[in-house]
Parts: sequence; C-alpha cells; structure tokens
Amino acid sequence: MGCTLDREQAYWDAGARTVAGVDEAGRGCLAGPVVAAAVVVPPGFAHSMLNDSKQLSAARREQIFAELTADARVVIGVGSADVEEIDRLNILRASHVAMERAVRALPAAPDALLIDGLPVRPFPFAHQAVIGGDGLCLAIAAASVVAKVTRDRLMLGAEQCFPGYGFARHKGYGTAIHLAALTSLGPCPLHRRSFGPVMQMTLNL
Repeated sequence: MGCTLDREQAYWDAGARTVAGVDEAGRGCLAGPVVAAAVVVPPGFAHSMLNDSKQLSAARREQIFAELTADARVVIGVGSADVEEIDRLNILRASHVAMERAVRALPAAPDALLIDGLPVRPFPFAHQAVIGGDGLCLAIAAASVVAKVTRDRLMLGAEQCFPGYGFARHKGYGTAIHLAALTSLGPCPLHRRSFGPVMQMTLNL
C-alpha cells in the first residue's frame, strides 16, 4: 500500500486544519538520546520517496530531510530525552517524553495527531495511534525521517567527543563493533546504564 494521506485526509475532511505525524528514533540503542519529531504536512502533500526511515538509505534520508526542511508548508518540531532520563524513567516512558516535547516544539498545537505504534498513555494530547504508521501515513513517515536524521547527526558529533566506540558507524545500536568497543573501553557517559549489555559491563568494572 505504501504511505498515503488517507488518515490525514479523514481529519481534514472532519474540519481539522493541521494534522501532525509523530515518531521517534533510537529506542533500541545502547547509547545516546531518544529523539522524536512531530511533522505537520499540508493537504495535497506528496513525496514519491517518503517511507519508513528504516527502509531508506542514509543518503536518501538526508535528501528527504533537506527537502522537508526547505518546504515552507511543512512544519517541524523536535524533542528528545537524554540518557539520564532514559535510565531514570525507562526507555518507553522517555520515548513518550520526547514525543511530547516534539509536539510542544511546534509553533502551535496541531488539531490532530497521528502517532506511530501503540497509544501513548498518559499523553497530554489526543491522538490516533497507527501501528506501522511510518510505512502508512505520510506525516508519520516524515516524522520518522526527521527524527532519524536528527539523531544520527547527534551521534556523529558523539564520535568526536567519545572516540573509539564507533558511534559514527552504528549510531549507538548494539552492533558487534559497538559491543567489542564497550568490552574494551567500558561505558562512556552516553551509554544507557539501565540497558542489559551496558549494565553488565558496569557490574564487571
């Protein structure tokens, strides 16, 4: 089926003026923040390449990100939760906090929200949850790309601050290279102490 405006159009037909898609990136990582984006797309919006960010190459995501941010009709809000919040709240709740911050970063609250995945409870904004929404709704797909590119750029910067872990390559995910570096170097301040592989390294120190 691919990404469409069907769900967004239903809200526009019901009188909503602004519809935002919300998604996050980095939930499964061992290091770094979780980043969320809220993206408002206009009626009639179209993009032939837009899809779930996980199905796109890094180069294609960067291209789409540049096009979205250059389009004056597209409104973007970004929010994040840092490593301390992830360890204190748990990753699911921290992801919800990042999503709330992304919505609040929009210039005005949207009339309707489409969120990728399961319903977010509690959440201060009414929303429709769409399982697999990043591959179905254009607004959510746009949010997935913005969140992913924003987070990847943060992890590229982390490579300079914490060399040796390979953050520029794996972006904090638990790859073999990352786990080997974690074994050799131990955790750095960007690592999530509440995550099993990192917790085990901490206990072994």
